[in-house]
Amino acid sequence: MRNSDSGARESGVGLQGLEVMQEQAIVLSDADRELLRRKAGRGLLRALAAQAVMGLFAALVSWAVAGSAAGMSALIGAGAYFVPNALFAMRLLVGLISSRKASPFAFFVGEFVKLVSAVLILALVAYYAQSWLVWPALVFGLVCVLKGYVLLLAFRKLP
Repeated sequence: MRNSDSGARESGVGLQGLEVMQEQAIVLSDADRELLRRKAGRGLLRALAAQAVMGLFAALVSWAVAGSAAGMSALIGAGAYFVPNALFAMRLLVGLISSRKASPFAFFVGEFVKLVSAVLILALVAYYAQSWLVWPALVFGLVCVLKGYVLLLAFRKLP
């Protein structure tokens, strides 16, 4: 007996049932599509807002603990990821509004550009601001923005 046969039989669905289940497509009405579009847009905006709040939190904590250079370093670290991420999110929102079909290739290209931009910003900051940059604060700001979804989890607002 093959693994797929045993898994299908254990769940109570035969192979013919699996084939029928695979052939059925989910059909969404226009209202359902619009509702999903609005929820996705709200989720993107919430994630951006949470990242912005976490970036400001990192800058304020760094400034309070270690001074203005640390606060600025944390703000730069937060911005190094937040700005490319916000631009990518805005691109996704424009795609949601225009109702064009989403392309996985375009998404991965956008994600790649976002990550390369973040690394490039960090490299430029490391090169030009090395005299006053506070590395622990920069990393703290970067990590806080990367973990902005934790704020959404805490308030149960995760999309």
